[in-house]
Amino acid sequence: MNDYSEKGLLPAGLADMLPPEAASEAAISDTLMRVFASNGYRRVKPPLIEFEEHLLEGSGAALASKMFRVMDPVSHRMMGLRTDITLQVARIATTRLKQDPRPLRLSYSGQVLRVYGTQLRPERQFAQAGVELIGSSDITADAELILLVTEAMNALDITDYSIDLTVPNLVPTICNEMGIDAEVASTAREALDHKDAAALADYEPEFSAILMALLKASGPADAALEALEALSLPAKAAKQIADLHRLVSQLRAAAPELELTIDPGEYRGFEYQTGLSFTVFGRKVRGELGRGGRYQLMDGESASGFTLFLDSLMRAVPAKKFERTLYLPFGTPRKQGRSYRADGWHTVAGLAAEKDLKTEALRLHCSHMLGLDGLQKLS
Repeated sequence: MNDYSEKGLLPAGLADMLPPEAASEAAISDTLMRVFASNGYRRVKPPLIEFEEHLLEGSGAALASKMFRVMDPVSHRMMGLRTDITLQVARIATTRLKQDPRPLRLSYSGQVLRVYGTQLRPERQFAQAGVELIGSSDITADAELILLVTEAMNALDITDYSIDLTVPNLVPTICNEMGIDAEVASTAREALDHKDAAALADYEPEFSAILMALLKASGPADAALEALEALSLPAKAAKQIADLHRLVSQLRAAAPELELTIDPGEYRGFEYQTGLSFTVFGRKVRGELGRGGRYQLMDGESASGFTLFLDSLMRAVPAKKFERTLYLPFGTPRKQGRSYRADGWHTVAGLAAEKDLKTEALRLHCSHMLGLDGLQKLS
C-alpha cells in the first residue's frame, strides 16, 4: 500500500463528501433554513464541542454512550463532541435566551459526531437541520412542527414520504397507573417495541390484553385511533390517546393529503421525549428522513422540535437535471462570464488555449460550451 492510498483511508463511519454531493447537501441545508426562517424560526449556532456535563444534563444522559470525549488542555475539564444539536439549543433557551418572549422559535444546522453508528445509520458523522419550539405545551405546537416538516419536504420536491406518530411514554404511563413492577414494565416496553407477540402474551391477562391491543393498533392513523380509543385505559393514558386524536384532527384539517401512521409502542430513538413524537420516513430511502417530539427543558419548561438528517434527505430528493455548467474558452472576456453567471449559469473558464474546445469542455464535466455560434449543449 503506497502513501497516497493510506492517506485515503478513513475510520469506519466517516467519509469524504465529494462533488456533486457536497454541493447538494449545502443546497438542501440552505433550502431548509430558508423555510424555517420564513416561518419565524431564528437561527442559532452552538459550538461543536463543549463541557461534557452540559451535554449530559437531564435528557442528554440518554446519549452518553454515543459521545466522544476529550480533555480540554486549557481548563483541564472533560469536553464532549456533540451527538445531537437539540439539547444544545435547549441549553441556549434556558440560559442566553431565558428572557426572550415565549413561544421561542429557534432553528439550526450543523454536523454531529457519534462513537458508533447503527444498522440503519452506519455513518458516525452527519449533518442535522431542525427547529425547536419552546414555551408551548398545546397540541397546536406539535401540529405546527409537523406541518413545517411538510413545507420543508415540498420545498425539496420530496413527495413520497409519511409521518409516523408515536407516544413513547404511553406504556410507562399505563404501567404506572396499573401498578406494574418496574422491571416487568421495562421488559414489556421492549417486547412491544420489537413487536414480540409471543412475549406480550406471557404477562398478567389484563395487562397482556392491553399490550396486544397496542401491538395490533399500529398502522394507518384513522384505523389505529379507532382501535386505541376502543381500549379501556387508565385516565392519564386515555388523555394521551385523546391528545393524539386532537393532533391527527388538526393535521387532517390543515393537510388532508398528508400520509399519517401511528405506532403507539415505539420508543427507541426517543430517549428524551416526554410526549407526542414522530418519525419522517421516505419510501425506498434507507434511514429516517427525520424525527421529532415533545420534551422538557432542565427548568421544566415545555418544548418540542424536530431534526432532519441531510444524508437521508439527499437520498430522497428527486434526481435533478444535469447542472447547467458553461465552459468559457480561454480568452473569454471577464465581463461576458459575469453576465452568464448573473443569468444563473455556473461557468468554468479555460486557463490555456484549447486544441479541441468540445473535448476540453466535456473533460471538465460541463453541460454547455461557448462556441463561435454562441451557447452549445454538449451531448
